[in-house]
Amino acid sequence: MSISTARRFAVVSRRLVLPGGERDGAVLVEDGRIAAILSRQELPTTVPVYDAGTLAVLPGIVDTHVHVNEPGRTDWEGYETATRAAAAGGITTIVDMPLNCIPVTTSVKAFETKLAALAEGRKLTVDCGFYGGFVPGNEDELEPLVKRGVLGFKSFMVHSGIDEFPNVTAKDLDRGLPLLARAGVPLLLHAELELPGAPTAGTTFASYVASRPKEWENAAVRLAVEKCRATGARVHIVHLSSAEAVPILQEARRAGVRISAETCPHYLTFTAEEVKDGDTRFKCSPPIREKDNREALWRSLESSAIDFVVSDHSPCAPHLKLPERGDFDKAWGGISGLQFGLASVWTTARERGVSLATVAKWMAEGPAQMVGLGGRKGALVPGADADMVVFDPDKRHAISKDRIEHRHKVTPYESRPMVGAVEATFLRGILVFERGVFPRLGTGQPLLREAP
Repeated sequence: MSISTARRFAVVSRRLVLPGGERDGAVLVEDGRIAAILSRQELPTTVPVYDAGTLAVLPGIVDTHVHVNEPGRTDWEGYETATRAAAAGGITTIVDMPLNCIPVTTSVKAFETKLAALAEGRKLTVDCGFYGGFVPGNEDELEPLVKRGVLGFKSFMVHSGIDEFPNVTAKDLDRGLPLLARAGVPLLLHAELELPGAPTAGTTFASYVASRPKEWENAAVRLAVEKCRATGARVHIVHLSSAEAVPILQEARRAGVRISAETCPHYLTFTAEEVKDGDTRFKCSPPIREKDNREALWRSLESSAIDFVVSDHSPCAPHLKLPERGDFDKAWGGISGLQFGLASVWTTARERGVSLATVAKWMAEGPAQMVGLGGRKGALVPGADADMVVFDPDKRHAISKDRIEHRHKVTPYESRPMVGAVEATFLRGILVFERGVFPRLGTGQPLLREAP
């Protein structure tokens, strides 16, 4: 009996990455769940074994910030390509954002349209949860969307990039946050407030960074803290770029405010100084900032002032990046990097002496807990889904186009030297990726929030 069809089997490694650290042992899998973490001596000899040898076995990565863009803009990405790329990158759970698809997910009717598109064939190679959108005027849809199964809500405090998903104001937050507090789901905020005085971006990357200064983020985080404190809601700051906002978050938490924050691999990998003028592959909002800011983000992550790391994978059709014009003002803003998050974070983390167990906490356990999936996803613990990544932490490689599983190959990670490679990915005990091959496509499931 092969591992791919076994109801009961074990993954054995000298480097099981568990919540308390690494150990030699075995993950016993039964019916898609982790039945036990055993020593080699405790493992029954009759159990089939997938032997990872000295390679590390991590929990499946949980990426709670992914723009899949289906339906409506499936030519930008889509569930099939996004979840295949996720599996190749060691990600076993994604959570899909409510915008860039058509229609945007701001009503139950729109959510049903998205679920119907997903049901047209077995499109998911990894599991997928969903957010609803909170926009001006849709307060009556929030509770019904929670009952239908969304894991949280997303809002922008600045123009989202598409007119059909308008940004919220302070008054909108006053109306919506109490509803979300009662529902017990988080609000994810794109925290930028457009302030007067910023210049317009042009073809230079420096002009783009200047057009969205740190103070936009800092001011938005201050407002989010104020509204979070007033309503008791749970607010999560997405893709934090400005390290200057971290002390604002820390002070709020010390005062008991329920606010958290994520950052992204591209903010931890790239620096403004290295981006060439006109190279719009690097455009995202908020922007990639200077080297000193990147260093401060790393320190904040290491001290737990920033909670975790997710991709903010936001691809588009290649022509929308305006590669010939190199116009940072007009090009679509978004980094395509879902597949490369684990390797890119580990490349720098290992240089800084950060353990694989800590990286797993940042990229699996933390995101899972934020969306209510803790205990089921994000950690190698008994009772959890048997989502595992076999990872070579020492393998050196560079990203080449032929290895990219995203629908489009436009990414700033191309040719980037990295250390650490995904060798195999298990989803609920099913081997879905191994050394460039996908043995079982279409095995993913929608993850809908269960009613309390």
